[in-house]
Amino acid sequence: MSEYIVRYGAMRFLGVMSARNGSNLLRGTSVIIRTNRGLEIGEILCNAATDDSQDASDDRQQGQHNGEQQDDGGAGSSDGQILREMSNQDSNELAHIEANAREEFRLCLRHIRDLGLQMQLVDVEHLFGGERIIVYYLAEGRVDFRELVRRLATEFQTRIEMRQIGVRDEAKLLADFGDCGKDVCCGCHLVEMPPVSMKMAKLQKATLDPTKISGRCGRLKCCLRFEYDTYLDLQRSLPPINADVVTSQGRARVLGHEILAQQVLVQMEDNRRLMLDVGEVLSVVQKSGKGKTKG
Repeated sequence: MSEYIVRYGAMRFLGVMSARNGSNLLRGTSVIIRTNRGLEIGEILCNAATDDSQDASDDRQQGQHNGEQQDDGGAGSSDGQILREMSNQDSNELAHIEANAREEFRLCLRHIRDLGLQMQLVDVEHLFGGERIIVYYLAEGRVDFRELVRRLATEFQTRIEMRQIGVRDEAKLLADFGDCGKDVCCGCHLVEMPPVSMKMAKLQKATLDPTKISGRCGRLKCCLRFEYDTYLDLQRSLPPINADVVTSQGRARVLGHEILAQQVLVQMEDNRRLMLDVGEVLSVVQKSGKGKTKG
């Protein structure tokens, strides 16, 4: 049985989906799939390697389960089945669902305001098969939405699922492009939201102005995490800051690193400051302390 990596849902979940024998689906093909949430529209990304399918499934589920708190059960965290390629009739049905999306959002927002609930409506996802409507919202704490669910279920005549998310998931739902001009990472290829810290920005000598290293969600950009491990590996080949070293030009103390260039800024015994390649450092005499990386 053929298997494919499929992207689906408003949260752009990734799943290893099985298709009938003999199916030959190309990248970008829109398909009708069945997941544990119901009938949905998916997009073929690539073939799933047989040996890696289970690992990919485990990683994907871990990433989704490590996300924000979710009420009313887990959604979109398991594999499914590709039923068929999307037909003209399916396209018409999808267009009908999308045409009603704004009205569904407006009605949901009205009920939230009428009930005085302390929550911010982010998005409303109507599954293709009509099995459920998923309401994504932001809130400071837990919200008693039982009356809201009752009203919405009466209004839409289907199951209502409430999902509390965070600001990073809000960006995943609503954001389009990042400062780099490309699609936001969380919306196109990230399976899980990696933790990002100012330490990563400092090591990469990025500006420490929060307004310039924050993404659409207002948090530190996920891309600061991408090269962090490489920077750490390269840093290990350099002598520590404040270490006394013997260089090709004499004894010196390490003042700073240029990690990608594999160079060190040193202060010689005569107080001259030089930028040397790491190959010119012959030995480390004394590690005086780790210190901090300087620009």
